Amino acid sequence: MLQERRIILGERFAEVLQVKNWMTPSPYYVLEGELIREVAQKMEILRVDCLPMLDRYHQFLGMITIRKLLNSYVNGINGEQMASSILLRNITKISQNDSILQVYSLPFDHLPVVDDRGILVGVLTRRDILDGFSKYLYQLEQKQNSAEALEAILESAYEGIAVVDENGILQEFNEAYCRFIGIKREEAIGRHVTEVIENTQLHLTVKTGIPARGVLQTIHGEDMVVHRIPIWREGRVVGAIGMLIFEGVTEVYKIYEKLLENNHQKQSNKELLTLKQEKDSRLTLDQIIGTSEEISHVKRMARRAARTAATVLIMGESGTGKEMFAKSIHNLSPFSKGPFISVNCGAIPDNLFESELFGFDDGAFTGAKKGGKPGKFELANNGTIFLDEIGELPLIMQTKLLRVLQEKEVERVGGIKKYSINVRIIGATNRDLKEMVDKDQFREDLYYRLNIIQLVLPPLRERKKDIPILIAHYMKEICDRYQIKVKSLTQAAVTAFIDYSWRGNIRELVNTIERLVTLVDGQVIDLEHLPFPMKGPGAKKIEQRIPQIVAPTLIQEAKMEGSRKEKEMILKALKNAGGNKSKAAEILGIHRTTLYQKLKRHEIY
Repeated sequence: MLQERRIILGERFAEVLQVKNWMTPSPYYVLEGELIREVAQKMEILRVDCLPMLDRYHQFLGMITIRKLLNSYVNGINGEQMASSILLRNITKISQNDSILQVYSLPFDHLPVVDDRGILVGVLTRRDILDGFSKYLYQLEQKQNSAEALEAILESAYEGIAVVDENGILQEFNEAYCRFIGIKREEAIGRHVTEVIENTQLHLTVKTGIPARGVLQTIHGEDMVVHRIPIWREGRVVGAIGMLIFEGVTEVYKIYEKLLENNHQKQSNKELLTLKQEKDSRLTLDQIIGTSEEISHVKRMARRAARTAATVLIMGESGTGKEMFAKSIHNLSPFSKGPFISVNCGAIPDNLFESELFGFDDGAFTGAKKGGKPGKFELANNGTIFLDEIGELPLIMQTKLLRVLQEKEVERVGGIKKYSINVRIIGATNRDLKEMVDKDQFREDLYYRLNIIQLVLPPLRERKKDIPILIAHYMKEICDRYQIKVKSLTQAAVTAFIDYSWRGNIRELVNTIERLVTLVDGQVIDLEHLPFPMKGPGAKKIEQRIPQIVAPTLIQEAKMEGSRKEKEMILKALKNAGGNKSKAAEILGIHRTTLYQKLKRHEIY
């Protein structure tokens, strides 16, 4: 049997290497009787360096090459002479059924291919022979490296794939499963599947031989949709394959929502507010885009944190997705049935902080709403309160927040009654709270109360592997939003995206994609369309092709100078205030909200 397979394989390769598969069929030619001048003109028009000559019966006579033409002109031969005078006649003719292995050593760059009657049917060049050899070697390599190819397929698969033998011992465990479980491949291979995968029944599939498709399995406290497929060989089960089809049932929700969305678009282009809220409420870690080890590690930490009621502190630069992680933790936590209340601590004026967080009673102050108003903590009862930019919290409010964390009670402004609360607190900041503690800008006891579980989100420049995935996702999402055909980026543009530092992280990336989608007219976005800071070394060459901008007027120059001085004053005030925006606002004599507006305008982060 093995010998038969080898014979068949040899026959297939022999067929692949036949000249007829690689020659140029029906080639251009010249006829006997044409002049040297006419042949030269034809070669110039066709842009070839060799032409076969045929007689009137299409029998092959010989080859005329560009070298022979040049020699004829150098030697003073008249262009009105017959081209047959410079014809190469002693060229070996080959058959369509010859193998390129047999003809590659012939000392000619162009070989005429003729049939049994001597009629020219094609031409085989050196380049054609090289192409044939490449194909031959490629097929050999494919046969010899089938095991490596299978391993590459397993590793590139989006789904988690595990393979066990008849004893339930893991034989294969791909990278996707490793990322989700949080274990290295070498630590998983060779162990019993029950020691690696939580609540697995893959070892039972080997025993029963019964496949299970689309069943739920709880892993890391989250329901997964999995397939379990037995491997049969010669009438018995010798192993099984387990596949994580959906990383969490939220993927099923996404499919369902897509069907709903398509149905709604047929009826109306407007989307109901309630549907938007449902999408937001089901946000989980599976919807946070990225497969790099940096973001996968944070996801694993977040899953573990979600199972507890402990306070979580999310740290990361602006635009890294802190609120998305906070919502994901909420939706995977025991508080998921309660509300998720978000508070931006940097956007609330100092004098309104207490009433916003804790509420106020009737008559607490002049102009107070009749009947009072519950604060954010009351609204978040039995749910999660997300304190964004918690580093901007005034010291007096830090003291009151610490008291709430310790006593689990809040008291409204102007009230005498305390309300018990059951709230999960998630804080987030882009500042170094430990450094603020050292500078007496943040209470140390509050810091340790908040910093029970710390998640540090990596900036986009440290997870470059995820940038192409993010580009593809947001490109489609934004094009769908504007109801235009999905655009694409050239390789040079994608490389520029990957190489760029992204100070604004994912938020800046999304804004850049949206700008390109709306401003670029064509379907392809190239390097020249990108903002200048993203173009790197190629920016100067592109800039040279752009018309010079007209010089600004005197009024425009005055405005630019005023803006520059304002930015310098703000930077100086921030430096003197040690980075504290409240103190910087006092130094400048403006309200903190006004300062935030100016920081945004001047792009000071």
